[in-house]
Amino acid sequence: MPRSVRVLGPAALIAVALAATFAGLAFGGGAAEQLIQDPGPIARYGVPVAKLFVNLGAAGMIGALVLAVWALSPKRREFDVALDVAAASAAVLTVASAASGLFTFLLVTSVPFELSDAFGQKLGQFVTTIELGQAWLTTTLVAAAVAVLCFAVRNHTALVFVTVLAVASLVPLAQQGHAAGAAGHSAAITALGLHLVFAAVWLGGLLTMVLLKRELGPKRLVVVLARYSTVALICFLVVALSGYASAELRIGSWEQLATPYGGLVVAKVAALIALGAFGAAQRRFLIGRMSRGAGGGSGRGGAFWWLVVAELAFMGLASGVAAALARTATPVSEETGTLARTPAEILTGEPLPPWPEWTRYFTEWNPDLIWLLACGFGIFFYLAGVRRLRKRGDHWPVYRSVLWVAGLLLLAYVTNGGVNVYEQYLFSAHMLAHMVLTMAVPVLLVPGAPVTLAARAIRARKDGSRGGREWILLAVHSKFAGIIANPIVAAVLFAGSLWVFYYSPLFRWTMLDHIGHEWMIVHFLITGYLFVQSLIGIDPVPYRLPYAFRLVLLLGTMAFHAFFGLTIMSSTGLLLADWYGAMGWGTDALVDQQLGGGIAWSIGEIPTVALAITVAVQWARSDEKESKRRDRHADRTGDAELEAYNAQLAAIAERDGRG
Repeated sequence: MPRSVRVLGPAALIAVALAATFAGLAFGGGAAEQLIQDPGPIARYGVPVAKLFVNLGAAGMIGALVLAVWALSPKRREFDVALDVAAASAAVLTVASAASGLFTFLLVTSVPFELSDAFGQKLGQFVTTIELGQAWLTTTLVAAAVAVLCFAVRNHTALVFVTVLAVASLVPLAQQGHAAGAAGHSAAITALGLHLVFAAVWLGGLLTMVLLKRELGPKRLVVVLARYSTVALICFLVVALSGYASAELRIGSWEQLATPYGGLVVAKVAALIALGAFGAAQRRFLIGRMSRGAGGGSGRGGAFWWLVVAELAFMGLASGVAAALARTATPVSEETGTLARTPAEILTGEPLPPWPEWTRYFTEWNPDLIWLLACGFGIFFYLAGVRRLRKRGDHWPVYRSVLWVAGLLLLAYVTNGGVNVYEQYLFSAHMLAHMVLTMAVPVLLVPGAPVTLAARAIRARKDGSRGGREWILLAVHSKFAGIIANPIVAAVLFAGSLWVFYYSPLFRWTMLDHIGHEWMIVHFLITGYLFVQSLIGIDPVPYRLPYAFRLVLLLGTMAFHAFFGLTIMSSTGLLLADWYGAMGWGTDALVDQQLGGGIAWSIGEIPTVALAITVAVQWARSDEKESKRRDRHADRTGDAELEAYNAQLAAIAERDGRG
């Protein structure tokens, strides 16, 4: 069995996936003949089958790249083979995406397929001017680029950017998974995007492990498998949570599980539970047993490979059901409503929240799964690192842990609580979110010293591969990090980006596009973190200003920041008149904008005072440490420096006396 697993594993995956796709289509009616302008069975079955191979190709591409970047060593042949798997999978994704675009065109237009100029012109117009066609064209082109780069690039660091590009190929698929103007659109594309990416890493990583079997000896297999298992556990949690969020949006209530769509969801959940059981068996039993034995050809190794084939089969089941679900009507309609009650609902596509009394900022919630997961994992891994230090007897100040946890909890509130509910309706709420993200959250996170903790807690690797410690230290000591971490550059980014953001098309993009909104949060966090790090940071940086200059930089930057707030307060024109000015929500948009300017001007005072006090305390402690160092040096040398200085003064006095 272990000798044939490289063939049997992928074969089981594809066979079960195809069978599950056709069974799911028959059960849910996803390929039923249309009453009006039926495109034919080729288009009706071609779309879900092509989509299945899109998912499998993306999984092989992303999973192999993540495994190469995270678990494999460039010094071994395993690294090159994984990149070959990624290139081949990207080629499959390219062909499958092109086929999906073609079949989708046939399905939505009912134009019969023919080899003619007229058909080509219609297809070309579809993929260049229609949003759905543009999405498939983008995925096809990005996948083709990744296929070429996987052959051309072998540099370990450069492959990170290739991996990011590979993940970006799934963005168009996530955006077309829910009606753009329907309620819950942002939450839906977030959940679907997370589901696609982490399912791809999970499935593709295991498939790559199977294809690398010949390159991995028994001992090496245990090492790589342990690294993959950690990633797979994270993927399982994210896939489960994002799958629940997607199902809740599309099903609506427990009664809808009796519908065909609900039945397919139940089947997918059952497959996910089985996969979780497989993963638990790997982590708790097989990895430990294999590490204690030789385990490659039979016995324990044979049991492991049988489990892998079964796991791939269940992954094929989940993939096939997912392809059928994409073509099955949902109990909750995703059609965009045309009779909105207010202009605000027309603009945002969301039901209006309750009137924004101040208590609502603490009782209303609009969850953003990306930041819930990021904050949750951030707290967990930080505390796990502290626990590892404590177990081996190392000291880690409690205040650092408290501040880090408080900062991430505040970040979770801003991105999921009442501020996130109202920020797309009220400029003042948006500015409040901006100020908290760029000033309050970094003031709490920076003293947590996450880079120092990671360098001390994460085990270093000796085989040439790069784990969390290696990648973090590489990023921190890179030339790019040295530039943006420079105090002057950080201050310019912190203050200058205010003007660039609000007085450029970037502001509009973040309102209209969910990806723009997520980019805005990341940008505010990074610029604020870099600025605070340059003032009070504990983590290593290439250069730090003297304490006196830090205070000057802080006061100058915050004066510039306050001037921006005063400019907004005194402005008589709306920044986004066709957005905040068109909400029709019963509020004066200009007055609210001026309130937002007041928030930008005034809310920075508390973090500024906190930063100034912290810099002053660090300055005092630095002087105290320097004094103690000099005293210890004087005790060791018998105050030789002072005696030499006094002797020099005496010699000068004697010379002056002779003169």
